[in-house]
Amino acid sequence: MRGYCGCLIMQAEQIESLAQIAGVWRSRDLPLPEQGLPSGNEKLDAQLPGGGWPIGALTELLLETEGVGELDLLLPAFARCTREGAWTAFVAPPYQPFAPALQRAGVNLSHLLLVNVQDAKDRLWAAEQLLRSGSFAAVAVWPDQIDERALRRLQLAAERGESCGFVWRPASAARSASPAALRLRISTERGQMKLAVLKLRGARLDRSAAHFSAVAAV
Repeated sequence: MRGYCGCLIMQAEQIESLAQIAGVWRSRDLPLPEQGLPSGNEKLDAQLPGGGWPIGALTELLLETEGVGELDLLLPAFARCTREGAWTAFVAPPYQPFAPALQRAGVNLSHLLLVNVQDAKDRLWAAEQLLRSGSFAAVAVWPDQIDERALRRLQLAAERGESCGFVWRPASAARSASPAALRLRISTERGQMKLAVLKLRGARLDRSAAHFSAVAAV
């Protein structure tokens, strides 16, 4: 069903019918670079081996504080995907997405799926199914809690579905091991969002350039 935010809203138990929602679109149909989905942040893309968010892999976004406009970090990529007719999804976001802001960022709401689910296990299950399906170019999930085993399942699902997976976690999780291809710490300084690359698979991390402002352009 369509919610007042303009995107398609589902419950976790309805995920089984996602093939009917996404139709015949598959991740391989999206005309994007093979390795990276451009983030809209030139400094970030310059750090990443594929020039953008890793495709077929999991990215961890580690927040020091919620509600600092952190979702803006993903919107250029989600906008690009939906403009190309690809499906994207938010699984259990802590706040109802604000439709006008999404539209201003260029997101095609008709290709954004919002999955409402409260149970922690169901959140991870829904995200895994979407990533694995091959019908979603990008999936972001906000789990209440997640361990290394669950992260690995999401990583494997993203690989199989050739999708970009995003997991939002508190910054304290940086101390724990993770199979994610990319880990970013998100903080604020003088009211401006700052990014720090903590882990980067497939490339030598340039520590001198791994901290920068999160200013993106669609």
